[in-house]
Amino acid sequence: MNFKLVSSTILIFAISFSACSDKVANDKSKEESTTSVAHLTLSEAQAAQIFSLPIHCLEVEYPNKLGQVLGSDQDLKSPKFLRPIFYGCFDWHSSVHGYLSIVELMQKYPKLDADNKVREILSKHISPENVAIEMAFFQDENNKSFERTYGWAWLFKLQESLAKWNDDNAKRWKSNLQPLADLLVQRYKEYLPKLVYPIRTGQHDNSAFGLSLSLDYARAVGDVDFEQAIIEHGKRLFQNDVNCDLAYEPSGYDFLSPCLEEAYLMSKILDENAYSAWLKKFMPGLFQKDFELTPAIVKDRSDGKLVHLDGLNYSRAACLYGISAKISTLSHLKKVANEHIAFSLPNLSAQDDYMGSHWLGTFALYALAHAH
Repeated sequence: MNFKLVSSTILIFAISFSACSDKVANDKSKEESTTSVAHLTLSEAQAAQIFSLPIHCLEVEYPNKLGQVLGSDQDLKSPKFLRPIFYGCFDWHSSVHGYLSIVELMQKYPKLDADNKVREILSKHISPENVAIEMAFFQDENNKSFERTYGWAWLFKLQESLAKWNDDNAKRWKSNLQPLADLLVQRYKEYLPKLVYPIRTGQHDNSAFGLSLSLDYARAVGDVDFEQAIIEHGKRLFQNDVNCDLAYEPSGYDFLSPCLEEAYLMSKILDENAYSAWLKKFMPGLFQKDFELTPAIVKDRSDGKLVHLDGLNYSRAACLYGISAKISTLSHLKKVANEHIAFSLPNLSAQDDYMGSHWLGTFALYALAHAH
């Protein structure tokens, strides 16, 4: 993804990332969200805060949610033994999140790793030997669907980011990771024809979200076969959908909007006229100039599942930016997107529950990358 940090900013987020009460954060967010915003940017301090979230857990092995299927006693091994690259930050996909945040921010803010210590960690971890062990886990008969498709898609986004970085280390890391990415692309292409019905949850399994991130990767690296597979099956799964009702969202642990993720995916695979006609049937309310969507509220920031809702605010914003970019008459959606980012960005803190603090930074960066 290309994180555009815009210098001309109508609204500047003056945010302290120290732990603060929900009331203070929400009052601040409501005040900022009423302002019309053309561009969003990230301050050096905010970048450093987001950078620190995965850095502190990249090599922290426990607590850890393995998520594996055990075939025998022989499979009872430590996270680091099973996954010598992506063993930190609680679970596999969150570790991938962390690497992506690090890579993105190092490109834009090289001073964050002025002493090259983070580069040394990445070089130590992302080695051909470690990639081979990671691949062996995915090739285990009991774990062929491990992280399908959420973790796969984030691995692709990491590769996409590395591919765009003109840096010797990044080129080596991408080359080392490529066999794993290629394996997961093949798994995805084998899986899609078997997926008769899309998965419409607001969490990891959401089909539209996985396809959307994967499509970005396929186009960035020029994988035409993978791109065409995503387009073909995206249309098959979603083109006949109508009347998606946001009134039923969100569910309690959602970090994705089933309606908006699908709408955003379709904006990437249909031309403007076809997409406009489809969207008017799928979510006609988006075309209303007074369209509103209230940001999701987190009542307990120490609960790793409830804090998912901050992620929802970021992912909603990314979708709304993407949809408005496709159809010029939907520019009013940008204000709603800005409100969602303004609502949750002040809450981003290492003081949150460990299950949430390390991955939310990636979602914040993902949303800001779409701001335009």
